[in-house]
Amino acid sequence: MELHGKRILLGVTGGIAAYKAAELARAFIRQGASVHVAMTEAATHFVGPVTFQALTGQAVYCEQWDTRMPNNMAHIDLTRNVDLALVAPATADFIAKMANGIADDLLSSLILARDCPLMVAPAMNKQMWHAAPTQRNVAQLRADGVAIVGPGVGEQACGEVGAGRMLEPEEILDEVIAFFTPKVLAGKTVLMTAGPTFEAIDPVRGITNLSSGRMGYAVATAARRAGAAVTLVSGPVSLPTPAGVERIDVQSALDMQAAVMARAATADIFIGVAAVADYRVADVAAHKLKKDDGGPPSIQLIENPDILAGVAALPEGPFCVGFAAESRNLEEYAQNKRRKKNVPLIAGNLIQEGFGGDDNRLVLFDEDGTHPLAPASKSVLARQLIEHLAGLMRPVTRPNPRN
Repeated sequence: MELHGKRILLGVTGGIAAYKAAELARAFIRQGASVHVAMTEAATHFVGPVTFQALTGQAVYCEQWDTRMPNNMAHIDLTRNVDLALVAPATADFIAKMANGIADDLLSSLILARDCPLMVAPAMNKQMWHAAPTQRNVAQLRADGVAIVGPGVGEQACGEVGAGRMLEPEEILDEVIAFFTPKVLAGKTVLMTAGPTFEAIDPVRGITNLSSGRMGYAVATAARRAGAAVTLVSGPVSLPTPAGVERIDVQSALDMQAAVMARAATADIFIGVAAVADYRVADVAAHKLKKDDGGPPSIQLIENPDILAGVAALPEGPFCVGFAAESRNLEEYAQNKRRKKNVPLIAGNLIQEGFGGDDNRLVLFDEDGTHPLAPASKSVLARQLIEHLAGLMRPVTRPNPRN
């Protein structure tokens, strides 16, 4: 659970997006967080406090003069020992209060008296979002060190379409997890590949594999959460683009190679997770092959370029990480691959232990030997891989023998 042991104060203000805050509270709890909710009076007209109390198992606070606090100071006590205060949804009115230090109800007093970081998820009509006063207030919050997540762009409750809608609960969850993730790759640029490639035989048929792309997308998410700017070159998969990641869609190994090599020289790190086809068809048929064209077609295969080896061979190229999916002899094949391609780190797994699924088992191979990771979800393994990678990149400080 990514938020195990974290205490989050969720502030809910009066907008139609308040219904999303209920699902957001559930998402935090699923990830191991303890959630405490404070609501404005307007918010209670959209979602009742009982809803949040049932979801969180905690008392919900709405009134500044709530006598359930022994010292009658809920506006002080509720943010003590809290890891993050999150206002979601944050209306234009409440953003104005926060930016100008107005504390005329419980939630605004909590925010002003808080002893923890603050994150804000705006939610309002597009004209209200683009209005000059709102933009000034948001700029002031950013200058004050407040994290602003969103807003999203899309259809709004009023029927208009544009910027201003609150991010979906899963998107905000990702931002909160990223907030708590140590920034071991801060300032780094990561270029990576994921998914299968598709090598055409004719306009409708091709050679591909069963890679789902989940491991690669998990690594992209983990790298972004660790502070890196991530570009993901993806083969054909049915996965949403990870938040904050630039995605480039390709089909074939040659397409993937071209996209990677055009960007590799400026990347700090290259991670090749994609299951790239080793071979492609020499002569792709211009039209669909028919069974009555004289029997089974004769297909000649030629070798595809080795993308990982090509990046590793670049002068002053990026730190390279490869993946090895094997059906047997994992350590032998993975270490041979690492040495042959001259890369510092290979992550290996047996295909029968996680190929295409949500969980996996990884073994990391580097110059120091073998580092098995316990079976876990791909998101957990991706985080551990990024931490190991960052450790290998970290300069080693050696003692001065003269001291």
